[in-house]
Amino acid sequence: MPDCIDRSTPVEVHAHPPWQARLVLGFTLDSNGIQPVTRLTRREHSGPLRVQKPLYPETPAICHAIVVHPPGGVVGGDQLTIDATLHPGSHALLTNPGAAKWYRANGRVSRQRVTLDAGAGAALEWLPQETIFFNDAHVELDHHVTLAADAQYLGCEILCLGRRASGERFSHGTIRQTTSVRRGGRLLWWEQGALTPAVLASPLGLGGHTVCATLLAVGQPLPATIVTALRALADDPCYGVTQMKGVLAVRWLGQDSEAARELMLDAWRIVRPALLGVDAVVPRIWRT
Repeated sequence: MPDCIDRSTPVEVHAHPPWQARLVLGFTLDSNGIQPVTRLTRREHSGPLRVQKPLYPETPAICHAIVVHPPGGVVGGDQLTIDATLHPGSHALLTNPGAAKWYRANGRVSRQRVTLDAGAGAALEWLPQETIFFNDAHVELDHHVTLAADAQYLGCEILCLGRRASGERFSHGTIRQTTSVRRGGRLLWWEQGALTPAVLASPLGLGGHTVCATLLAVGQPLPATIVTALRALADDPCYGVTQMKGVLAVRWLGQDSEAARELMLDAWRIVRPALLGVDAVVPRIWRT
């Protein structure tokens, strides 16, 4: 979930050897005081991945952590690893300060592996901003979530292939993804595939769309009224909402990352109070 500061020339982008970066986070509920507090009790890093400090824009019980990637983008050969563990009863929201950018591969594959683990009664929110893949990017993304039987997860991703606003198409490259969610030892969600120019163009793939967005909510099944409210957000054949035994999926295909962001935020505003029992307070960093 790296943030991005754009670079002016391809020479700058490839001026350094590949980064090997890892970030390990741990969150613990401290209930000894007047108010329960989710504290960032473990923060280890190697390479350019950081969380500067825990933030509490809502309540002390909910810790916001902003993951920062100082190089400002991912180039061919970079490898990023993010591990986060939520101990019982804690609640953490992880996000980043800007759109992630994955540059052209230059003959090397870039990789990111995210491993999230939530203990008994914990609530984990993974809300990165949109991810932009430049033309000729070759990327492997692994995202694995392990939840205790009564833990809850709310995650979102927005993938943009090519820079449509700049007139760049994703005509070369491959984005490989593997995503899994386990709860109480049971595999609830498994998805893997590869996004290529052929898949983008195929009616059995993205059907010519360049932006795909997914929100997953894992926990107790949500009421039918919530599903109905989510379906009413968009009258679009490329928008859908499905609930299956404790997993709710909201998905959209389109051409506009801003539209994807607003739609996913609207869905999150509906799902968060129903799933986690707290109001939907949009992270301030999303609006700066």
